[in-house]
Amino acid sequence: MKVTLQLLVIFCTAILLSCSTHKINLKSTERLIRSSEAFSQNHTGIAFYDLAEQKMVFEQQANRYFMPASNTKLFTFYASLKSLGDSIPAFHYQKTGDSLILWGTGDPSFLNPDLAKSKVYDFLKNRTEKLYFSNDNFTGSFYGQGWAWDDYNDYYATEISAFPLYGNFVRFTADSPTQLKVSPKFFENKVYNWSHSKEFSVQRDLSANLFSYPAGKSIKANYEQDVPFKTGADVIVGLLSDTLKKEVTLINKPLPKSTKVFYSLPSDSLYQRMLHVSDNMIAEHLMLLNADALAGELSVSVGIEQVKKQFLTDLPDASRWVDGSGLSRYNLFTPRNFIILLQKIYATVPQARLFKLLPAAGKSGTIRNLSQSDKAFIFAKSGSFSNNYNLSGYLVTKKGRVLIFSIMNNNFLKSGSEIRKEVSKILTEVYEQN
Repeated sequence: MKVTLQLLVIFCTAILLSCSTHKINLKSTERLIRSSEAFSQNHTGIAFYDLAEQKMVFEQQANRYFMPASNTKLFTFYASLKSLGDSIPAFHYQKTGDSLILWGTGDPSFLNPDLAKSKVYDFLKNRTEKLYFSNDNFTGSFYGQGWAWDDYNDYYATEISAFPLYGNFVRFTADSPTQLKVSPKFFENKVYNWSHSKEFSVQRDLSANLFSYPAGKSIKANYEQDVPFKTGADVIVGLLSDTLKKEVTLINKPLPKSTKVFYSLPSDSLYQRMLHVSDNMIAEHLMLLNADALAGELSVSVGIEQVKKQFLTDLPDASRWVDGSGLSRYNLFTPRNFIILLQKIYATVPQARLFKLLPAAGKSGTIRNLSQSDKAFIFAKSGSFSNNYNLSGYLVTKKGRVLIFSIMNNNFLKSGSEIRKEVSKILTEVYEQN
């Protein structure tokens, strides 16, 4: 009996040791990467990091610079985790006699049709004081550095402002071939049948809130188009006045330190939408919120500089980070910078919450078509624009090990679907072999 127990202990110990000493093996993955026809003419950088061993297990050009596209949102996500609390600050306010003065924080949620309703509208609607709005703390620009001017009519290039309303876009919808609906209705009298488009679509004037569509063209069933409107302090007070059905007056008053803050939505509701659908508008305004929290002014560039100084001094490579969303091609990061960033995020957010906030390959968000596995094992953020596709995040192997990875592909002429298929193949190989 004693010998049997000793053998059992030895057997169990051997099993535990074999489990604990299991090493990540990426030899077959390396061969796959080296022989990849899809990557043959790309600029490709790849890094895998083993969280259990706390070491890099594979690198290929991981110290080279790449345009990250929407992988930049991972930096915005981390910045927000460090700077903001559980709820999003909606605005600063100060009561002076019979007046209530408002200053924006950049909160993108107020009356945004893609987000849940908050208590902000009721708070402002029910105030008995005279309402005033100051744009004095907004020191940034309505566009990010390097944004293409000719994207101005597309929803992904929504403008940046201190006090966003309705997501800073006009939503055009139709449930009949002839009836176009406009939301917010504030812009209804700015819509004309002037354009000469061959198919029905709405086009805004480059420099003004004038919207046109082609006369005589039928509207497709279930038509929906989001067109950014021109922002500015006058537009903010005009929309606020129209929405609240009370006068809101524009003033020029610096933001004092003694203001109160009104809060809107849980922070995770913004993070999840930003990461799942790659919402540029939310990303840019989260960087305004970070700037407000860290520097007391609303500027994406100021927010970025403060985040770099306070939270990112230990990145292995210098970086160029110019906007919150990654829309700019000026952004430059290395794969190993993303590895360090993702380590920081993993140390900040419990895994269950983190994997819920991130898209899951084959299941949700922008990578729902990346993998065909029944069980999600990739939780990551994609980033793409013309000729570029990147994916950075976490991979849970078949044996339960968690790897951090960053695969960055720039300057290819092949189709994006071909590159995505190859990335999926590589990650599935890592999953299966480990």
